[in-house]
Amino acid sequence: MSTPHTAIVGVGYTPLSSRSGTTTLDLALQACRAAIADAGLKPSEVDGVASYSMGDSSPAQAVATGLAMEPINYLLDLSLGGQAPCYLVLLADAAIRAGMAHTIVIYRALNGRSGMRVGRADTHGSSTISTDYRNALGFTAYPQFIAMWARRFMIETGATEDDLAEVVMAQRWYSQRNPRAVVREPLTREAYFAAPMIASPFRSVDCTREVDGGCAIVITSLDRAKDLRHKPAILLGGAYQSGARPGLDMGDALLTANFAENCQHALRDKLWKNAGISPQDVGAAEIYDCFSSVVLFGLEGLGLVPKGGAGDLIRSGETRPTGRLPVNTHGGLLCEGYLHGMNTVAEAVLQLRGDAGERTVPNLESVVVSSGALMDGSAMVLASHT
Repeated sequence: MSTPHTAIVGVGYTPLSSRSGTTTLDLALQACRAAIADAGLKPSEVDGVASYSMGDSSPAQAVATGLAMEPINYLLDLSLGGQAPCYLVLLADAAIRAGMAHTIVIYRALNGRSGMRVGRADTHGSSTISTDYRNALGFTAYPQFIAMWARRFMIETGATEDDLAEVVMAQRWYSQRNPRAVVREPLTREAYFAAPMIASPFRSVDCTREVDGGCAIVITSLDRAKDLRHKPAILLGGAYQSGARPGLDMGDALLTANFAENCQHALRDKLWKNAGISPQDVGAAEIYDCFSSVVLFGLEGLGLVPKGGAGDLIRSGETRPTGRLPVNTHGGLLCEGYLHGMNTVAEAVLQLRGDAGERTVPNLESVVVSSGALMDGSAMVLASHT
């Protein structure tokens, strides 16, 4: 990327719950209005809306209508899940650079617990190319696919189930200090290993907590950001990468050539080149974590630790607020709630603003954010100054 041009200037959430009692459109509007107000703007001062979903949300056109935006210069809907949040920020940056819009609100809203659930076994859903074959083998649910990647990663790097436990316990420390988190109980090693096994090596506490809710951010030009309410979170650069044969079906993840690496390994060099800094320069990391193993993938894939070193970093305590590299300071998707990573981006913004309460990382100047767990995904670097 060229010289930084845009910044995230507003963050908004709805309450996170197991039953929202409302529609995804209402959740989206609540989150977007909150983010726009947080930026010190009115909906009439926003001219773009972007989102992503997996057939489980309301489209950007509906949200733009509900916000009574006029004019509407930019609308974008991606048919993607957790790989999308950073990617959408990059696309919004490109749109603003191109003059297609000046201020864009990006949201994710879903009834992910009371409505359509990603983790539910796909035994009664719509038939796809591989569904009949997978179902006959009992290979029906998303955790099973991620578990295969996790096990190969563990074989190749020497990571153990104890490393997975370290990820979950470390993030519980943060979630206890996050009023939004739906999981706030401390977790001991004994309790971790006593948790029910879901798909080896994942126990129930290794799996993200599905919730109903919404989260939104507002992005605009740096020139405009300087006059708004909060210190801007400046986009230094980012990258999106897909492996070969990304496909249209959950089973297509099995076509990847190397289960010991994921999208973050693939985009690493491009990310740091575009951001203009090195992995050693960032002060915190917000790593996508639909499952605990994805944190290990992300830390190593992005070059934040050497191969096989992710567990040691977390075990050392250096991922706490005053450590060398605070990680998933909201408790991650494992604890705050599964909004497909939109809240991972929002947390990075709050940290750079110094607005994360007791869990705020002191004197933070830059943070790397990742989106995605398997063969395709995105990442970006946000900073408090250029």
